[in-house]
Amino acid sequence: MTIDRILIYGCGNMGGAMLAGWLRGGFPARAFTVVDPYLAAAPDGVRLLRALPDEAFDAVLLGVKPQMLDEVAPVLAPVIGADCVLMSILAGVELDSLAARFSGAGGLLRIMPNLAAAIGKSPIALFGRGVDGDRGAALAVLMRHLGPVEWLVSEADFDLVTALSGSGPGFVYRFIEALAEGAAALGLDPAQAERLAIATVEGAALLAASSEYGPAELARRVASPGGSTQKGLDVLDHEQALKRLVEATLRAARDRNAEMAAAARG
Repeated sequence: MTIDRILIYGCGNMGGAMLAGWLRGGFPARAFTVVDPYLAAAPDGVRLLRALPDEAFDAVLLGVKPQMLDEVAPVLAPVIGADCVLMSILAGVELDSLAARFSGAGGLLRIMPNLAAAIGKSPIALFGRGVDGDRGAALAVLMRHLGPVEWLVSEADFDLVTALSGSGPGFVYRFIEALAEGAAALGLDPAQAERLAIATVEGAALLAASSEYGPAELARRVASPGGSTQKGLDVLDHEQALKRLVEATLRAARDRNAEMAAAARG
């Protein structure tokens, strides 16, 4: 199976990032049709429509806000048949909720990306139904243009994975901001502090991604006993302050995802 005709229904920040990533990865612009009443323009070669065309597609990416699901489902369902996969990036909307509204779909796929999909650097968590065999392989090929693909064992993991890799960039940005503001508070020029903080996190992440060592060992290798890095780590590690804060952050985001899933079930 190949996926050559893709409809993006609702192309906001996340849908737009995925489209950018696919184009950047070499997918032809003519493969994509975007239906969005508010989008001012689409990338060159991508067809932008205001209403749903009467055509067949290999896959449909549902990119509207989760609370719009019941509004758009009756409009979209007729074009999603046995030869089409519905791909959803709607946070908190489970497969059963999608199946109840798109019963004719040949396959259902939940996707959790983040905005780094635009540069091919987003982790892509997947869980689906009816997406085995050749169809699943074709979908994995499609998704690998956006970043490393992770198939989840259980849909129950989606809420936590959403908190980790979907919401996670927001938490990382807060940490970058804190690094920069901390340095500025201690006397560094604020603009310079921000540049240095961004470059530091970028380099550390790239090294962590390519290193044979895990993050704990890399931190140990940066820190000399009794040195300045170790003194800073001692503050973060005191009574596991940082780990407890991050766990509480992830729990709050995970639980909110679970609340949205319950609301979508009706």
